[in-house]
Amino acid sequence: MENEVLIEARALTRRYGPTVAVESLDLTLRKGEILGLLGPNGAGKSTTMKMLTGNLAPTGGEIRIRGESLHDEPKAAKRFLGYLPEQPPVYPELTVDEYLRYCAGLHGIAASARETAVDSAKRDCGLTEVGARLVGNLSKGFQQRVGIAQAIIHRPPVVILDEPTVGLDPIQIREIRKLIKDLGANHSVILSSHILPEIQAVCSRVMIIARGRVVYNESLDATRAGRLGAISLGLRRAPDVAALAGIAGVHDVAVLGDGRFRIVPAAGVDPREALAEAAARGNWGLYELSAHAHTLEEIFVELTSGEETRSAA
Repeated sequence: MENEVLIEARALTRRYGPTVAVESLDLTLRKGEILGLLGPNGAGKSTTMKMLTGNLAPTGGEIRIRGESLHDEPKAAKRFLGYLPEQPPVYPELTVDEYLRYCAGLHGIAASARETAVDSAKRDCGLTEVGARLVGNLSKGFQQRVGIAQAIIHRPPVVILDEPTVGLDPIQIREIRKLIKDLGANHSVILSSHILPEIQAVCSRVMIIARGRVVYNESLDATRAGRLGAISLGLRRAPDVAALAGIAGVHDVAVLGDGRFRIVPAAGVDPREALAEAAARGNWGLYELSAHAHTLEEIFVELTSGEETRSAA
């Protein structure tokens, strides 16, 4: 059931006194998805992650994990979750094997099945060769791998990762991204980040949060296909600007000279077909009609403009 809903959050809100960190946020995660939660620092990403994992109570709203209410049945709901916070919850004085056995016990895995669970998690996270080493002696990249291993050791359907590549070098970042993408074959994943290439590299859907609200929620395929930007229009026999401005779906017209115009479409409208039809009817000599598609970076900047300033205030 690829459309099975694993997490459903409705009207999720968190206030700290007069400050609203997250406001009326809706989030749905389906089986097989890797959802990228994107936003500038202070936008409400980590607060959202903490609420989804039951580490922070929402002021309002409801969270269901595989149909179980996180508020009413927290133990039942959390059985379906694996969580890696921004700081990996590892014990440096334990070996990798000791730590993962301990985590397996915390998740209620029977003693007879723990070694199998530990070996499986180590294999998936590239830790097979370091099981006997102290966690504190591993590189930060390998410590992140250990953190991910503890999140998947009980094989939950949902894995939630909060800024999993912070502080890593470029090689470690590439390795962790590959690991996350591989996890998507057997787990649904929510990945929180403010790094655009990270979301583009591993996610199937992106949700942008700004000022505690969802401002964008689309699949990566739809995002790559592009959000319509300005349209370049070239006409050999150009009409008055008023004629162009009156075409359905045209928000603004800028004259560039020599029969060329920059058309700004109205929100959510593609006026190219209407422009082409008007040019044909009016015998305007259409020779250019091209649109600029916004990249994810441009969409992010447009939707979160001023957020960093607000967060630092």
